[in-house]
Amino acid sequence: MKQIVLILMSILSFSCSSQTQRQATDTTEPVSKKILVAYFSCTGTTGRVAESIAGAVDGRLYRITPAEAYTSADLDWNDKSSRSSVEMADEDSRPELGGEPLDMKDYDIVFLGYPIWWDAAPRIINTFIEAHELKGIKIIPFATSGGSDISNSVKALKKTYPELDWSEGKLMNGMDDVDITKWVYELGYYGW
Repeated sequence: MKQIVLILMSILSFSCSSQTQRQATDTTEPVSKKILVAYFSCTGTTGRVAESIAGAVDGRLYRITPAEAYTSADLDWNDKSSRSSVEMADEDSRPELGGEPLDMKDYDIVFLGYPIWWDAAPRIINTFIEAHELKGIKIIPFATSGGSDISNSVKALKKTYPELDWSEGKLMNGMDDVDITKWVYELGYYGW
């Protein structure tokens, strides 16, 4: 009888320790991340994409707002003296930010959205990056465009801010909510 009790205790002890070990090593559950979806949009196109991304990742939506709003005349890329043309011609241009302040310590991941201007990110994106501490935060660029790809804008951002953790980014033209959700799942950021 004593031998049976010892065998049962050994089996029970082994079963409990392997269950504890299995629980400690089970990493199939994704880790919860704090996500910001920051975007600049003048016409609403990039804003609609940003809203969809924020919904897919359950992230906070934040509009990057210039201190002085852009008018349609400011956005006339055919006019070399328009505000956007002048800003994009000057690599050192940093349009002033408006809007509410952000504490980046609250975030692990930032989806950073913008329209493509002159095959680059608008200069206000540089202002946003330089105004916030983004080291240690994963940055995932996304963009909309009338004719350019995102690759040159991401390459320029990586070159200007090499100390930041950049993802390759994605051009979002023509993507609907289903496509956007699929994209964020493909990135591996699921279950947030």
